Amino acid sequence: MPATHDVTNQVPPLVGHDPIAGDAALADACRRHADEATLASLAGLGRLAGSEQAQEWGRLANENPPRLRTHDRYGHRVDEVEFHPAWHELVRTAFEHGLAGAPWADPAPHAHVRRAVGYLGWTQVEMGHGCPTTMTYAVVPALRRAPEPAARYEPGLTARAYEFGLADPAAKRGLVAGMGMTEKQGGSDVRANTTRAVPQPDGTYRLTGHKWFTSAPMSDLFLVLAQLEEGVSCFLVPRVLPDGSRNVFRLQRLKDKLGDRSNASSEVEFDGTTGWLVGEPGRGVPAIIEMVNMTRVDCVLGSAATVRAALTQAGHHARHRRAFGALLADQPLMQNVLADLAVESEAATALAVRLAAAVDDGEAAFLRLAGAAAKYWVCKRAPGVVAEAMEVLGGNGYVEESGLPRLYRQAPLNSIWEGSGNVIALDVLRALGRSSESLAAVTAELELARGADRRFDDAVKRLHAELGDPEGLPFRARRIAGSLALCLQGSLLLRHAPTAVAEAFCASRLGGEAGTVLGTLPAGTGVAEIVRRSEVAAP
Repeated sequence: MPATHDVTNQVPPLVGHDPIAGDAALADACRRHADEATLASLAGLGRLAGSEQAQEWGRLANENPPRLRTHDRYGHRVDEVEFHPAWHELVRTAFEHGLAGAPWADPAPHAHVRRAVGYLGWTQVEMGHGCPTTMTYAVVPALRRAPEPAARYEPGLTARAYEFGLADPAAKRGLVAGMGMTEKQGGSDVRANTTRAVPQPDGTYRLTGHKWFTSAPMSDLFLVLAQLEEGVSCFLVPRVLPDGSRNVFRLQRLKDKLGDRSNASSEVEFDGTTGWLVGEPGRGVPAIIEMVNMTRVDCVLGSAATVRAALTQAGHHARHRRAFGALLADQPLMQNVLADLAVESEAATALAVRLAAAVDDGEAAFLRLAGAAAKYWVCKRAPGVVAEAMEVLGGNGYVEESGLPRLYRQAPLNSIWEGSGNVIALDVLRALGRSSESLAAVTAELELARGADRRFDDAVKRLHAELGDPEGLPFRARRIAGSLALCLQGSLLLRHAPTAVAEAFCASRLGGEAGTVLGTLPAGTGVAEIVRRSEVAAP
């Protein structure tokens, strides 16, 4: 190689770190809402997540997206999806480490916190396979509205096993679940759905219609919305029926998406497809909301993971790259940027794990409102945070090999999926209006930090003033949802984070002392301490 090609001042590969135990904010949240033993139980997963092998799985799964096979060589419809072996390794790892449905069958008191911490750490490797992992986790509480199918399928849904391929779900060691709500004429307005269900003498239903977005179409079981005379109803639809025959589940095409490339999303045609009613006729939305409440937790966890992965890449680059005679990490303005990214990440992590603790503790009222507000805010913030992290790497961050473009394409997903910003903000108002218990539960959480910081107290007062003004609430829904989430994050950080982190958060997010662009923390902020805390340690 000619001397002109000597390679200097390039950043070494980011391997050998532990994004679970090595992340001080995530580890602290685990100890706070669970214990040291819970964190220790994730040690193997953390070591694997920081390995070169896992990163290679993520790369291969995204560079080799799923392929649809509608027919076999003889012309029979098979409606199958093929994945690269790396995809299967990612999903298998998630399932075997209890990140799917396992917590619902785990008697341990902190099962959902353990799962959330593991999910936040492991999905930093690759985000797309989190979709079937989430669906399988979220389907269990909704399915329990149908005791007979629940008894048949819950053991497979809660198993720590991954068994790919279409077969009788009752005979498989482990099951994967999906969801089919959205139709092209309605989008988030599921009451506009036209898929219809017709009752049969044997107690089943026959579904006919078209689903515009069906998540994880290679799954074994799906919750699907369809119309009965009583209104929108929820149904369990298996790919393979109890007699071993394949249900009618015609995959029309796979979606060509901005991000989430490793994961399959599809259009599905139902034509006399067999399903079992879940919940009461005409009460499909409340039934599937049981699933949605859990997927919202994972939207927050997934966005927190995306933010954390971007921060880790940015910090690693800055500690090894020199410019203008010094390491980037030693330059004051870069320290401001990295510290601001770290504050955003810690706030997202703290709120995400707090939601999981609410699942463990049965805090349904708190979760109903806090989950919606967190889903709105944390997911909405992710794209801008990833973009700022990409700028830390400069041109090196704009090329695929850095991994930042994949994170950037993935970042908007959780803000759009299940309900975009407006839908979620209006759902925050719905939660406020229908349940005073939800507002009381969130208010109690905010009160725990009252008096700790004047800016926080003032922000809570402004929030209550917003809520107390009934004029034009829908117009102000985004502002209310964002304020709720920020106040919840402020309460958690003031009570549990280092002083430098909490002070920076209150100054920049609640006190109006910094601009909307990241990297504008006010003078005197303890940026060096914040940046050190954000560095991810090796196992």
